[in-house]
Amino acid sequence: MEGKKSIEPIDFTLIVKSIAKNKKIFFITLPIVFVLGCLILLSIPRYYNCQVKLAPEVSMSNMSGLSSIASTMGIDITSKLNGNQDAISPELYPDLMRSMDFRVSLFNIQISTKDTTVTTDYYSYLKNYQKIAWWDNYILKIKKYFEEKDNTPTNKKINPFYLTKDQNDIAYLIGDKVKCAVDKKTNVISINVTDQDPLVAATIADSVSSRLQAFITEYRTKKARKDLEYIKNLYKDSRVRYEKARKKYGEYGDANMDLVLESYKLEQVDLENDMQLQYNSFSSLATQYMAAKAKVQERTPVFTMLQSPSVPIKPAGPKRMILMGILLIITFVILTFFSVLKTK
Repeated sequence: MEGKKSIEPIDFTLIVKSIAKNKKIFFITLPIVFVLGCLILLSIPRYYNCQVKLAPEVSMSNMSGLSSIASTMGIDITSKLNGNQDAISPELYPDLMRSMDFRVSLFNIQISTKDTTVTTDYYSYLKNYQKIAWWDNYILKIKKYFEEKDNTPTNKKINPFYLTKDQNDIAYLIGDKVKCAVDKKTNVISINVTDQDPLVAATIADSVSSRLQAFITEYRTKKARKDLEYIKNLYKDSRVRYEKARKKYGEYGDANMDLVLESYKLEQVDLENDMQLQYNSFSSLATQYMAAKAKVQERTPVFTMLQSPSVPIKPAGPKRMILMGILLIITFVILTFFSVLKTK
């Protein structure tokens, strides 16, 4: 039909003839690309990945179906159905781990490389023992030449509010190496740590998961622990008052055992009543104290380790063979394209 352009078939014969005619270009260019690719890809340090998966404690509800539907839309109603009013829900854990306070808290983790040549803290390891490509080394030298001198005072105790440039750079580097994601449907927390050494990756993954659990536990039990401390002090004071009242009543009774005067009897009744009041107060606070301790235990979250940290065997990247293959294929296609154009 008129107005429609016919699709021309691919002329493979022409392509083969073009390649054969310009084979010299292929024999020269492809080895050069291969050598240059090796120089570049072999300069990129290998890295390893370690993953940890945690499942936080979730109370089941009769409205689990509704909760599941809501979670697919990014809405968490589980906490509302169960009366949980936590400000930090699992969806906010990635934001927590991206905070500067959390990153800085990882500086002092003690690590050791797999070959045991380096044993130091995580901050020093990232600052002094990271391998970089040769071109990155030149880029850093050029950047350092144009950067202004950092006059921030260096203190032994690192202050997240006032970091030096080196500390700030390491904190952002940790943010690139340590990632956290939460599945909105299941609330499963995935922590991924990337590092050039497999043992360091596993060590940091284990430490990060432990510190995250400790932080959440600290947060969720904070009010309950404050209430417990308050009740505990009242309980101790009440016990002291009861012991004093009981001692005073006993001593008075022993000292006035043979007296029958009504005034002495009234005094003894008053001391007995005071002792009973102190005992009632002590008994009530003892019950509240036990309930407060139970409340702390109730508020303590439970995390189930679905996937524990393990030292990775194979590197996660770079995929040198795959990248080299892609590079050679692209080069071959480009050379073929220009050879066909040249032949036409």
